[in-house]
Formats: sequence, C-alpha cells, structure tokens
Amino acid sequence: MHVPDGFINAPTSAVTGVVAAGAIAVSLRGARRELDDRTAPLAGLVAAFIFAVQMLNFPVAAGTSGHLLGGALAAILVGPYTGVLCVSVVLLMQGILFADGGLTALGVNITDMAIVTTVVAYAVFRGLVKVLPRGRRSITAASFVAAVLSVPAAAVAFTLIYWIGGTTDVSIGKVATAMIGVHVLIGIGEAVITALTVGAVVAVRPDLVYGARDLRQRLRLRVHGELVDAPVTEETPAGTRPAPVAARTSRRTLWVTGLVTSLVLAGFVSFYASANPDGLEKVATDKGIDKNVEKHASADSPLADYGVKDVTNARLSGGLAGVIGVGTTVVAGSTVFWAVRRRRSADDVSPTAVESA
Repeated sequence: MHVPDGFINAPTSAVTGVVAAGAIAVSLRGARRELDDRTAPLAGLVAAFIFAVQMLNFPVAAGTSGHLLGGALAAILVGPYTGVLCVSVVLLMQGILFADGGLTALGVNITDMAIVTTVVAYAVFRGLVKVLPRGRRSITAASFVAAVLSVPAAAVAFTLIYWIGGTTDVSIGKVATAMIGVHVLIGIGEAVITALTVGAVVAVRPDLVYGARDLRQRLRLRVHGELVDAPVTEETPAGTRPAPVAARTSRRTLWVTGLVTSLVLAGFVSFYASANPDGLEKVATDKGIDKNVEKHASADSPLADYGVKDVTNARLSGGLAGVIGVGTTVVAGSTVFWAVRRRRSADDVSPTAVESA
C-alpha cells in the first residue's frame, strides 16, 4: 500500500499533505489524553513492532503478497490518536531511510495507511465492544473484525485518491475491483496478526491496552467473611472505580520482550518473507497505473530497499537493515511520545498550583 512518487499528481499530493499535517496536529493534542507514564514507552514499542512486521510479506494469491498496515493494532493498543502517530512515524522512517513510499506521496500514504485504517478500525472496534459480552475474548474478536475491515477501507481510500489525481488513464472501475479484491485477502492476514498480538498483550497486561481500558474487575469488599461488590454511589466515589485486572508481567519485561521480538522478526524472520509484489504493486503492474512512477529521492540511501549498502550477503544485509530500522523507529517514536507526555504534564500544572508552590 506504500504509494510511490508519480502515481498521484502534485495538486492532489499537496492536498493530502495538508490533510495529513492537520491530522497529525490533532493527534498530537489527542495523544496527550491517551498517554501516561505507563503507556508512553509502549507507544514507541508499538511503532517499532509495526515496522518489523511490515517487513514480513505473506502470500495471499498467485504472485501477490501482503503485509501488516498496523492502524488497527496501534489504535487498539495505544489509542486512535496515538495510533495515527505510530503509523506516521513508521512511514516517515520507511520513506526517508529505506526509500519505501514516495516522499512527495508521504501525505497520500499517511492519509491512507495511518488515518483511514486507524479511524475505521477503532470505530468498528468500539462499536463491537459495546455490544459483545465484556471479556478478553470479545476484545480479541473485535480486534480481528476491525483489522479485517480497515485494509479494504484503505484500498477504497487509495482508489478515490487515484480517481481524483491519478497520473495514468486507467478505468477507475478496474482499479477499484482489483484493489479491493486483493486487499480483502490481505485484510485476513492483518486480522490474524492484530488479534494474536492484542490477545497476547491483554493476557498479560490488560491495564496497558487502551481498547481494554473498560475491561476491569469490580471492586469487592469482604463483609462478615463474604466478598460483596462495593456500592456504587455518589457518596463513595471509590466504589465507582473498578479495580484493575491483575498484571501477569512487569512493564519492563513486556517492553523488553516486545523489542526483542521486533528485532528477531526484522533481523531474522524477514529473510523468509514472500518476495512477491504486494497488493498495490501487483495491481499497478497489471493495470498499468505505474507508467509514470518516479525514482525515489532516497534511492541512493545506504538502507534503500531494506538492505545495507556494500554488504554483499543478502541475509546479513537485510537483517542489519531490519535491526537498524527497528532501533531507529523505537528511538524516534519514544522521543515523540515522551515529548507528548511531558507536554501533558506541563498542561496539567495550573497557574494556581504554581503560585501555591
């Protein structure tokens, strides 16, 4: 789904750039409400994990592969605003360092892969969680459905953008049919990855999963030797607050485990990923919408095409590039989210509190 330079004309690319910039500005403000001292480190890790898993193309049809987009996963784990920022950080790293996704098309890619997938996925997820029985299985099931629908939604968004500003004269009906068809299949792979990841985190630290913040145990009191639910009244506000589900692992252990997993996936498992073109590349070749594709501005980057320049061993070159990508993304993401968190802390300090201090 990474759109290269030349697919979309300059005016349309500029408009999507404005849309993307506006969405990022809104998300930076919204993320202040989503992030705290516990979840800010997780957000940087989520960005690195998405980068790693996007290197793992999986076969979906004859001669076609797909990979994770990540909008649903990020939105459910760390919140929709933070999710937009997570995927945007990944796209920036990929475009600048690895020549994956055009730089003039960065607005298109953020709009399509970060905004559309996150908004659609989280809207579907919240709708399902409200009607499903409260529990971990419902969170996982809702994650699966949300992820499935987010990918063809992104395909529809690309089709509309191409219809408005495509640089080749190809029937929009043919583009829509091909794009949506293959991305429905890719959506299934996205859903499996998303559901497994969300389910794993919910199982050990449900308190850190934004989408599971309502998955709490009712506060219970022991009265005359028996456990009873705490009363819910305005006079006893503590009774209205559910107790968090017990954590099975520490935040540090979760973070280290996630980082090591990301490094292994990007540095080793990625070598075995499918070499077939992804959905957009396949459709572009088959339908001829890649006739005006332009050379990437970072084509001469030392990490272009996910390999380290001058390292002749393909496995070592790809593995090193993956490890560098994960490391760069986790640092960049963590820096952004800690800055957002500190801004929230600064905003929480009222003038009255400062004067009294």
